Amino acid sequence: MHKHHSALGVATALKPAAPATLIRPQAAARAARFFAEKFPGRSLYAVKANPSPDLIRTLFASGITHFDVASIAEVRLVAETLEGQAKLCFMHPVKAEEAIAEAYHVHGVRTFSLDTMDELEKILRATNDASDLELCVRLRVSSEHSELSLASKFGVELGETRELLMATRQAADALGICFHVGSQAMSPQAYSDAIERVRAAIVDAAVTVDIIDVGGGFPSVYPGMEPPALEAYFDAIHRGFESLPVSYSSELWCEPGRALSAEYSSVVVRVERRRGTELYINDGAYGALFDAAHIGWRFPVALLREEENEAELTGFSFYGPTCDDMDHMVGPFMLPEDVQAGDYIEIGMLGAYGAAMRTGFNGFTSEAVIEVEDEPMASLYVDAVPARRRATVIKLG
Repeated sequence: MHKHHSALGVATALKPAAPATLIRPQAAARAARFFAEKFPGRSLYAVKANPSPDLIRTLFASGITHFDVASIAEVRLVAETLEGQAKLCFMHPVKAEEAIAEAYHVHGVRTFSLDTMDELEKILRATNDASDLELCVRLRVSSEHSELSLASKFGVELGETRELLMATRQAADALGICFHVGSQAMSPQAYSDAIERVRAAIVDAAVTVDIIDVGGGFPSVYPGMEPPALEAYFDAIHRGFESLPVSYSSELWCEPGRALSAEYSSVVVRVERRRGTELYINDGAYGALFDAAHIGWRFPVALLREEENEAELTGFSFYGPTCDDMDHMVGPFMLPEDVQAGDYIEIGMLGAYGAAMRTGFNGFTSEAVIEVEDEPMASLYVDAVPARRRATVIKLG
């Protein structure tokens, strides 16, 4: 793997012809330490956000020892990467019976989530009615405070929890209740509201609960999306948890994905053509910019030139390199008006889902991974970073 001092250095010294993924292990380590030290419970990294083995090792070394895995492939990946040292929690509510069996019997997984009686019975069959299971019933909660909803696919409705919680309590060594408020929650109220639904479910079923898992949804910083400090989320969760009628020894968990990985990487792209305010770049919807194309996500951008630039900022849209009209990122992405073919642009905060969604469609992909020492383009963990890197032209030195 190449190493370089900065994104600008990569653009000016290497002049990559294909997109270059920049990784910042120091940023991921900082995020991991933040959660490990400040969240009032246990933090599980949601591997789906970015399954990079290097990232997984960095998070583990920085205090994240539990991992939320959603498939048997992720189970195998983390087990192999960390040589069996991490605790794996299989938190997808609908799993193949063979996947459950392998996870339990081969990889030592004891924690599983579910939201139906059928899934409970499947887990018990696959584990031969094991007596050492931690089983988390997923409750459906609102995503009204989040940018991306996760409220329709999984989760048992509040009025239908009693039978499932009681049956799971009988089968489990430890009973948990989990939920997911949606991706990029913009208010701590999302967790407060969800915990109130947890309270109602516990009271209705009259069961002893050992684990409360508030799931993911912790935000990062993007243009037009500047959330409150993460401590505000942690405080709201702690207050809600402390008020719940749960076991005195119960544990509090969370499953950050985006918040641990977004600042880890960015991508340097080259402008191949300009047509008015449309820029044709060499990465796009089938690469790291899936979210920018398909859900209109706006990422921070910076024009990488050594010289000062005082041109007015203009909103641009991007076309990716494939032949597909859908390879289009509407933006707007704010860049100096004089951007032109041959210029390099850094697109930031792509550590979450960017790398995970990349394909090789049409033969366009990115193979170069370069470690850099500069700070991410925005951060919830370093107060000075947003102000220092908010400019869209970065000057060398």
